[in-house]
Amino acid sequence: MKNFPTQSLHLIVCCAALLISNHIKSQSFNYPPTPKQPVTEYIFGKVIVDNYRWLEDANNQQVQDWIKSQADFTNKMLDKIPGRNALIEEYTKLDKLKPSDIPYVRREGGRYFYKKTLAGENVAKLYYRQGKEGKEVLLFDPHTYGNEQQKQITFNYLPSKDGKMVALSLTESGKADISTVRIINVDTKKFYTDSLYPVNSVQAWTPDSKGFLYGSLQTSDQLSTNLFQDIQVKYHQLGTDAMKDKTILSRTNNPNHELKASDLLFVDYSPDNKYIAATLWSGAQDQNRMLFAPASDLSNGQVNWKTLVKPEDQVRDAIIYKEMVYLLTRKNAPNFKVLVSSLNDLAIVSAKTIIPESKYSIEWFSVSKDYLFVQKKDVINSVIDQYDFLKGEIQHIKLPYSGTTWIQTFDATTNDCMMNIISWNLPGTRFDYDPLSQKTSISTFNITSEYPGTDDLVVEELEVKSHDSVMVPLSLIYNKNIKKDGKNVVLMTGYGSYGSSSSPWFKLLYLPLLNKGVIIAETHPRGGGEKGFAWHMGGFKATKPNTWKDFIACGEYLIDKGYTSAKHLIGDGTSAGGILIGRAITERPDLFAAAINNVPVSNPLRGENRPNGILDSKEFGTVKDSTEAMGLMEMDAYLHVTAGVKYPAVIAVTGINDTRVPVWQPAKFVAALQNANPSGQPMVLQVNYDSGHWTEEKFVEYHNSANMFAFALWQAGHKDFQMEKD
Repeated sequence: MKNFPTQSLHLIVCCAALLISNHIKSQSFNYPPTPKQPVTEYIFGKVIVDNYRWLEDANNQQVQDWIKSQADFTNKMLDKIPGRNALIEEYTKLDKLKPSDIPYVRREGGRYFYKKTLAGENVAKLYYRQGKEGKEVLLFDPHTYGNEQQKQITFNYLPSKDGKMVALSLTESGKADISTVRIINVDTKKFYTDSLYPVNSVQAWTPDSKGFLYGSLQTSDQLSTNLFQDIQVKYHQLGTDAMKDKTILSRTNNPNHELKASDLLFVDYSPDNKYIAATLWSGAQDQNRMLFAPASDLSNGQVNWKTLVKPEDQVRDAIIYKEMVYLLTRKNAPNFKVLVSSLNDLAIVSAKTIIPESKYSIEWFSVSKDYLFVQKKDVINSVIDQYDFLKGEIQHIKLPYSGTTWIQTFDATTNDCMMNIISWNLPGTRFDYDPLSQKTSISTFNITSEYPGTDDLVVEELEVKSHDSVMVPLSLIYNKNIKKDGKNVVLMTGYGSYGSSSSPWFKLLYLPLLNKGVIIAETHPRGGGEKGFAWHMGGFKATKPNTWKDFIACGEYLIDKGYTSAKHLIGDGTSAGGILIGRAITERPDLFAAAINNVPVSNPLRGENRPNGILDSKEFGTVKDSTEAMGLMEMDAYLHVTAGVKYPAVIAVTGINDTRVPVWQPAKFVAALQNANPSGQPMVLQVNYDSGHWTEEKFVEYHNSANMFAFALWQAGHKDFQMEKD
């Protein structure tokens, strides 16, 4: 960063507008006062005036009091919205229609392990079965762990290879990035004395089940910008002192491999357990550095890591299996291809292509004993191929129906598989899948549920011309009886970051809205992965404006075609999608009736001053680089709030324990809007004191969602949510 006195006229105008005194406020809402304490800085010749920098100090009592006053103000408003409580009741009723929910099943030592949430339960419990048809046994109930003074506990789990133990990563409510690891004996249901903290993740058990690999954090301070820096992968042997655990991979211990402080480190065993492989995630461009070593090195006391792939190989993922290495790469293949090479004579340039690039972008792959499964995407829906190792043939799998589909393999000793399919308008179905016959049958782990209104839902998958004539995918879900008369409320949502695709998914939270005639519009803007790597790069750093411009184009299309009108259009973005919705409403405030900013990145120019900032800088840019700093300024919604502009109503949602996007990001945005907006529309901050960036507590999610949807539907004119006029 350089400090120059040179001034940019455009930014001076915008920043000067932010300095206009606090008297420009809505006449309808008496917001808690937010004093301005301007901080002026020069970033590569641009003048930046930050009026609410003081809100970044979460430990300051004045900041805590301000957040509390905003939360109280918002809660009083939400409590008055007709239909909000009815929406919560609808979620509760729908919840009872599904007997239980099992998101994932793991198998080790002949035992099947799974988290399951019963109807009416708030959080999941851990169960297991001896064999697929065995009796279900409750192994761990988070409600019974610890004492009454402890906060709600949620958990992740990883069973040992022999199925006799499970490593539980226990987290306090909302603090999903910092966990305590405890080990439970499956047969006795009792905990061992081992306790590890602070841990990022349990990564793999050793084949002998005597210990496991885990990511060790350097700090337990959830507000520290060092939270995700210099993560170390360590080995813990059961029954030993965790303070003496050996580090097997870190920036300090492995200087020859050029690790960076910001690298996320993941170590796992190859499917046949002969090797350990490490992924050094150093960016969002599928240019990972990967290492490998014989698994025996771990027990020998010294892991001699060798390079598997370099960043220039442009590899997303690699699997070592039977002395061969399978590579998912985008090199000379923007939609990705799969290569294979001998591990003993590894040469990427001469590796054989076994799955060539096609019009379908490859997302991931996995192996069973005799097959490699490759998941592709036809822009929106899944396409899956299987490669027969023995025959060297590619076979296209015929799916029961379209949607998001993935094949789950249990291990490399069998071809046992499960197939999971979920779509926009149908709840998920879990099948057993036989790759030899390519036949599916309903799995014993499948949970059948029927919900009112799903038979009347229509799905449209369209493409919309954006500002530069690029065609942008748009998925619509709505009741078949709606009319295109411009009177429908539309909830239009988007993400567009990290190459992450917005795939078909049945969202129970949307169903009551759909049954009330609301149209759900899922946009697929650039920055996502729907059309391969090029689509990601189309909304990456300097090209990020395409993300919100694609979103705006989708809104214009919905209005032009009569699905809705500006006074009925709701824009919605979550997390990195906060850039999308924040800049959409600051660039086109006339296009929206309301905006939902859910745990949003609203001030990316200051993003590196948050715990997750060093990771996000790989996707959005760093303020230390002159070009990337300009890009950050352009995508910063907070900096684009201009006094006197009539913005739509905004509800910004934040979790008090959020480590990914701390409270101050949406707080500063709301403060700027409250002090700049003359439209008379409410600008509020919803503060969830019982969650972080997300929550696994089902009823907390129902309540939070009902709040933000009720607010937006009120502002978009839905009849069920209108307050009586004074």
